[in-house]
Amino acid sequence: MTVTEPVNPEHPQLSLGRAAARTLATTTKSVPQMQGISSRWLLKVLPWVEVPGGAYRVNRRLSYSVGDGRVTFATTGSQVRVIPPELGELAPLRGYDDEEVLHELAGRFVQHEYEPGDALVEFGHQADQVCLVAHGKISKIGTGAYGDQTVLGTLADGDYFGEAVLVSADGIWEFTAKAITACTVLSLPRSEFQGVLDRSETLRAHLDAVSANASLASNDHGEAVIDVASGHDGEPQLPGTFVDYDTEPREYELSVAQTVLRVHSRVADLYNQPMNQVEQQLRLTVEALRERQEHELVNNAGFGLLHNADFTQRVPTRSGPPGPDDFDELLSLVWKEPAFFLAHPKTIAAFGRECSRRGVYPDAVDLGGHQVPGWRGVPVLPCNKIPVTDTRTSSVLLMRTGEQAQGVIGLHQTGLPDEYQPGLNVRFMGISEQAIVSYLVSAYYSAAVLVPDALAILENAEIGRGD
Repeated sequence: MTVTEPVNPEHPQLSLGRAAARTLATTTKSVPQMQGISSRWLLKVLPWVEVPGGAYRVNRRLSYSVGDGRVTFATTGSQVRVIPPELGELAPLRGYDDEEVLHELAGRFVQHEYEPGDALVEFGHQADQVCLVAHGKISKIGTGAYGDQTVLGTLADGDYFGEAVLVSADGIWEFTAKAITACTVLSLPRSEFQGVLDRSETLRAHLDAVSANASLASNDHGEAVIDVASGHDGEPQLPGTFVDYDTEPREYELSVAQTVLRVHSRVADLYNQPMNQVEQQLRLTVEALRERQEHELVNNAGFGLLHNADFTQRVPTRSGPPGPDDFDELLSLVWKEPAFFLAHPKTIAAFGRECSRRGVYPDAVDLGGHQVPGWRGVPVLPCNKIPVTDTRTSSVLLMRTGEQAQGVIGLHQTGLPDEYQPGLNVRFMGISEQAIVSYLVSAYYSAAVLVPDALAILENAEIGRGD
């Protein structure tokens, strides 16, 4: 088919037309573009530690388990019930496995609904129940140093309070619990628990063991204490001590993301100008693997950062949207050399709206020559791998990084056979009878949190409000 330009009889063509000229011209081309490529800040700023043996063991000082996890519930319509084995998250019941007794205890919890502003328990009154927060937010309000009221903490879905009632019936409430939002709470009165306790020998034996272990010395972080003397004079008898280790340290094995790249030999042989077809196919494949690698570092159930933050390092927002107060709360949890915040781009936008609404304008931070948003001098980096729920909520991570700082580290192994990039190799798998050339592309990686206070998460941050 011949390409011609329209002829105007009144103005005949006097030179070669543009369309015809292009048939002899060489088109300047871009390399193949891929919208799925992101900035991958987590992979860039996370310190990577060499793992020659394919596994990394995190040795820690011995810590006493305190049972401070989250409780899970089952919902049928408007009815909520606690899942019996989840009662083991309560400190006094940690490790107790008598299913019959746990089912009986779960059945004795009573569901209550509270409106914003309702008080669940009052300061100074007798502590006579265990409360599990199935849904909503609750403030723990106490008396400050100067007699005024102060917020001691915020409880959200899965949190609980009053578990000491299971061990002693003589306590009083040291705070007032007040609903911030509409709340669904399950409560177990001490009298109901006592009725089960009187009939169960195994439960009595378990609580006696818990009371005995409560006398073991530990520091504020739950670690076995190191006895040290100071401020003395003369020649007193100095305490003897040793550093006790966790006898079952966690090991992180390198995970893998793999795919098989297939290219027809005719394409690889003939169509390589001006760009090498195999190289371009491989480049985009590697980009996809690196995107998956960052996704796994955030979301993997085994080693992903969202699943490996300690429960004491998770906080809800104060009012819904992520605001300056919430970011300051994260900094109070990771106060030892915080490296960076990590948030979904929409969460960063929501944080910006809250700052603007309050008349606060965060400064930009220089990070390797890039100007990125910052808060209190700490970079706020975007990561589209952090999930956004159907209800338009997301999470914000703050972490300290590096082995020397006892922070979060990435794990990989370099020097692999047929290595293409650090921790990633490309291995030729042969040519099939259909003349298809195959390459196995593999990336090996993992991540480790060396101590719990290296990572904190702001949960259930609303990003849709104000849209």
